[in-house]
Amino acid sequence: MCGIIGFCGSLPASEVLMAGLKQLEYRGYDSAGIAVQGENGICIRKAIGNVSRLEEKLGTETLSGSCGIGHTRWATHGGVSEANAHPHHIGRVTLIHNGIIENYKEIWETVGAGRTLLSQTDTEIAAVLLDSLYEAGKPEEAIWKAAAMLEGSYAFCILFEDIPDTIYCIRKVSPLVVARTEEGSFVASDVTALIAYTQEYFVLPEDTILVLKKEEMYLKDLRGNKVEPELLHVNWDTTAAQKNGYPHYMIKEIHEQPEALHNTIAPRMKDGIPDFEVDQIPDDIFKNVDQVKIVACGTAMHAGLVGKVLMEKRVRIPVTVEIASEFRYQNPIIDNRTLVIVISQSGETIDTLASLRLAKSEGAYTLGIVNVKGSTIARESDYVLYTHAGPEIAVASTKAYTVQLAAMVMLAVRMAYVRGISSAEKIRQDYEALKQASEAVYASLALEEEIKELTNALTDKEDLFFIGRGIDYALSCEGSIKLKEISYIHSEAYAAGELKHGTISLITEGVPVIAIATQKEVYSKMISNIREVKARGALVILITQEDTLAEASLYDYHLTVPKLPDEFTPIPAAVILQLIAYYTSVHKGLNVDQPRNLAKSVTVE
Repeated sequence: MCGIIGFCGSLPASEVLMAGLKQLEYRGYDSAGIAVQGENGICIRKAIGNVSRLEEKLGTETLSGSCGIGHTRWATHGGVSEANAHPHHIGRVTLIHNGIIENYKEIWETVGAGRTLLSQTDTEIAAVLLDSLYEAGKPEEAIWKAAAMLEGSYAFCILFEDIPDTIYCIRKVSPLVVARTEEGSFVASDVTALIAYTQEYFVLPEDTILVLKKEEMYLKDLRGNKVEPELLHVNWDTTAAQKNGYPHYMIKEIHEQPEALHNTIAPRMKDGIPDFEVDQIPDDIFKNVDQVKIVACGTAMHAGLVGKVLMEKRVRIPVTVEIASEFRYQNPIIDNRTLVIVISQSGETIDTLASLRLAKSEGAYTLGIVNVKGSTIARESDYVLYTHAGPEIAVASTKAYTVQLAAMVMLAVRMAYVRGISSAEKIRQDYEALKQASEAVYASLALEEEIKELTNALTDKEDLFFIGRGIDYALSCEGSIKLKEISYIHSEAYAAGELKHGTISLITEGVPVIAIATQKEVYSKMISNIREVKARGALVILITQEDTLAEASLYDYHLTVPKLPDEFTPIPAAVILQLIAYYTSVHKGLNVDQPRNLAKSVTVE
């Protein structure tokens, strides 16, 4: 959600901060601001809207100073206003904040006497608390005292008026990454903001204070001991986070899927069999469990729905898919015979992280599927399977989803192999099918112009429905969320067999229905369901395997994926659904990469 950038060094701070905020725009936000500490004290500038609005406000003004902090805000406490934008300045304290302070009312009742708030934010109250605790020259003491009083999640970057050229940082749950170069010291909410300066960074550990100065930076724990962080390396550069000639990040990332799939699958194959030795994932976690729970949010949860079908069919043990925001409040039945798989592109999704911690407390095996190296979920899971999609900038997840599907296939196949259910020969057949599915993405991409044309028929629609059976229904859920989040068309996914149990009352003349019918076992049933919606005037977009016969009377548009074993069709079919969502949004003239009200990484509950 919100973005953070901080810098102390030899460069003009305002230039570094503005460049960093531009790199963080993809996270989703509604206002932006910077604070620069110079000879004349701390200068703050804020603006509602895009970072470009802040840039216009700054104009030719140069904020003198080489130390400062910047922020993009996604409104939680308080509406969209300049007063609510960060940074917040109270007394001797200026700070920016990601997260939510849950006990802000109690804090205000404790320290707010005689003060007047300028905003509606919990962040300003945190600044009030820090200022009330601060004794000149003792910033770390004040920070530790405040941290002990605050409940919720936070990543703070703090300037003290009487301590020049120094940024203090502390975090709980909300991530911060840190780097040191010849130009100075950097802190950010996301490594994307640092990649122009370095590929070496570390994740700020919880329960430590980070001190950034021009010439140095260091970490201290509660006892005042210095902490040595673990350095990480980014295996991509700035070009990977640029559009490279594409009109939007989303379409660039759709086209990057064949490479992302190859990078995720190839390193984990030994003699045609999935092998997780490189990930240090032992076979014991697959052998010694009686049930699997897949926990995730949004698109990642939809990848889990596909994974459930694959695992139950191959391994024959119960697999459930849980919405992370509900999981830990349901008193879930988990024990040391449970494998809990948590899926998150960013590795920072707060509900998924909380579910992971609950699973660990109950003694379950935990396995994280994440895309970001060194992220909190990656560090706290017992084992981690990194997907290798590279940076994903568009809010609508595309390549992260398909590599998650590939990861679920490999896990299901390996699990069946080590439990003695599938032979090595059968596993190698599955691997060949996975490779074919990855290569079939090229065939889906070849449909781009056809999809661009047919989506003209969707731009004036207010409602749209996806239907499918089995694994196609799981894929329908992802297609629906992709369309609604970037085109703003009301869209729902339904198991096709449920049409007659209420949903068909919504099908009227001209309502689009995207029917996914790639599963041969239930194809005849799907045809009956398609006839039902077609008889009521639906505009039908049919997706099948290319060797499937489909009467022209069934559809208005027909798209196909190459012939594959049924369980592997979601990978190329997902690309078709992504292209449908993308071009529908483009035709409507919407902001494809940054849809309204949404953020790339959800780090607050």
